[in-house]
Amino acid sequence: MRREMFKKVLIANRGEIAIRITRACRELGISSVAIFSEADRESLHVILADEAYNVGPAPSRESYLNIPKIIEVAKKTKADAVHPGYGFLSENTHFARACAKEGIAFIGPTPENVEAMGDKLSAKALMRKAGVPTVPGSDGAVDTIETARTLAQKIGYPIIIKASAGGGGKGMRVVRQESDLVSAFRACQSEGQNYFADQTVYIEKFINDPKHIEIQVFGDIHGNVCQLFERECSVQRRHQKLIEEAPSPSVPPEVRMKMGEAAVRAAKQINYVGAGTIEFIFDNSTKEFYFMEMNTRLQVEHPITELTTGVDLVKEQIQVALGNPLSFKQSTLQQTGHAVEVRVCAEDPMTYQPSPGVIRACRHPQGPFVRVDSYAYPGYEVPIFYDPMIAKVITWGESREEAIHRMQRALAEFIISGIKSNIPLLKSVLRHPKFNDGTYTTQFLEKNFEVIEPEFFREIDDAVFLISAAITAFNDRKSKDVRQLNVASKWRQVGRKMMLRL
Repeated sequence: MRREMFKKVLIANRGEIAIRITRACRELGISSVAIFSEADRESLHVILADEAYNVGPAPSRESYLNIPKIIEVAKKTKADAVHPGYGFLSENTHFARACAKEGIAFIGPTPENVEAMGDKLSAKALMRKAGVPTVPGSDGAVDTIETARTLAQKIGYPIIIKASAGGGGKGMRVVRQESDLVSAFRACQSEGQNYFADQTVYIEKFINDPKHIEIQVFGDIHGNVCQLFERECSVQRRHQKLIEEAPSPSVPPEVRMKMGEAAVRAAKQINYVGAGTIEFIFDNSTKEFYFMEMNTRLQVEHPITELTTGVDLVKEQIQVALGNPLSFKQSTLQQTGHAVEVRVCAEDPMTYQPSPGVIRACRHPQGPFVRVDSYAYPGYEVPIFYDPMIAKVITWGESREEAIHRMQRALAEFIISGIKSNIPLLKSVLRHPKFNDGTYTTQFLEKNFEVIEPEFFREIDDAVFLISAAITAFNDRKSKDVRQLNVASKWRQVGRKMMLRL
């Protein structure tokens, strides 16, 4: 017997993921409550929600990480549940427990799940216990330079030093020779302390030119665990993903099966509940794979799994949080076709530096099998305080070739002006032979930047510039009063029931 649906969900996040959750709630008949910082008053996630509340100044530690304020809003609005999205408080056990204390459901894993996998050293130990392959390296924390030097000589260079509590590329250094060991060791300790209040580090063998393969898993409180196949996330800049695809063009069928089975064992080892991702390092030359970490939350790249499996992962999260069993079984799941996702960021494509500012013109691509998750619109000011990603474009095709060609077409139609974006870089990667033949690895951008750089502006469609210029010119001809009445204010008048601000 399935339980009664939540009546109201507070979304403790911003941007495109907050919009994604709002839409899922609306389809399920659930009222949505948005929160926003002072910098996000005109953000699209605020406009689309049924209610919206200010939770503090622009800095995230004073707003989107302000647990007491968010709980206050949840209680004030009588929210049944909180969805944390990804980032911010999505893997914060204090937040999950604060929700439980107030009788508010947390749409995510249990605090025990998060704690078990949040420390990478204990996570590796659990995975070895579950029979999941792990990268050769230290069995525990490495406390001294002397210990690090001895271990590095034993396993052989190159090695990678990682902060135990790290993530998002922080607290991580590759060391290729002994002369660089001391500086890298101290840098990782320092970043671990500064970003995560934990200077514990460990050492692993560094796999040259690896691929980054992850398996989507889902569990419920009834002990059911399924895997929804793999995603390849090897196109990265500074250890952050840029392009993802499903399925991987490199993983053989027999290895795909083994990875999926290992991911399920990993999730069952900690009685996992909700959506999660087991991330593996994949050696493309030997076809061996090793556990890297588990993300105990929804992933940015979840849409490519949705498009290739037909499962709405956000709705499934909500159903599992209600206590309902999974709506699918392993035997009923299958991948169909191919999907590609690119992350459109407000940043300089040459330097990767953020490019905040007012969007003057914006047109999202459309057409069959093209999905855009975005919060960008003309007149919106992209703040400097948060992650620069402003949109995700996802395409599906019956084949990988079709999905890539469809993405190339979609990006040619994507117009944005007033700020810089990484769209030229994305176009260049999609044209590159190593991407198209599927042999790219996590070192792709680092090793091929010189090759890609001249491509940035070589084949930009003139029509894009003409349309963008026309839109900008039209906006410039508007009267001052009309210019101030932006799209956000129009939508607020007709598209929302109410907007309350504390």
